[in-house]
Amino acid sequence: MGNTTDHHAVRLRAGEILKETAKTLWYLRAIQIGLLLLFVLLTLGMYYWGAPVETANRTPSPVGETVYFCAITALTIGYGDVVPTSTFGRIDAVCLGLIGLVFTGLFVAAAVRGVQEAARRAEERG
Repeated sequence: MGNTTDHHAVRLRAGEILKETAKTLWYLRAIQIGLLLLFVLLTLGMYYWGAPVETANRTPSPVGETVYFCAITALTIGYGDVVPTSTFGRIDAVCLGLIGLVFTGLFVAAAVRGVQEAARRAEERG
């Protein structure tokens, strides 16, 4: 006959999940700070050497729009209203997109670990 196991529902608390997720993000703070510094350096590089241009009127982008472009690129949204026109700028934009993917991965991994740890603790409580 079959293998029978006792399955019981574990009640997870949102507060516990958030606490464990925050704890994991705190452990990863050095990586997050490094990525943030890299984002700032790439944004400065984009402004000075990336030749970002507004597509509507083909004029050089001011600092604010360059920061906006870099943030939208790192968030992997990319509206296309500002584009880099130099080779350095295009490489920079790809790097910004990769930073966004790593940031997203860190947050998703922290959330998954938060759920796992909260479930483990709930099981221990019985």
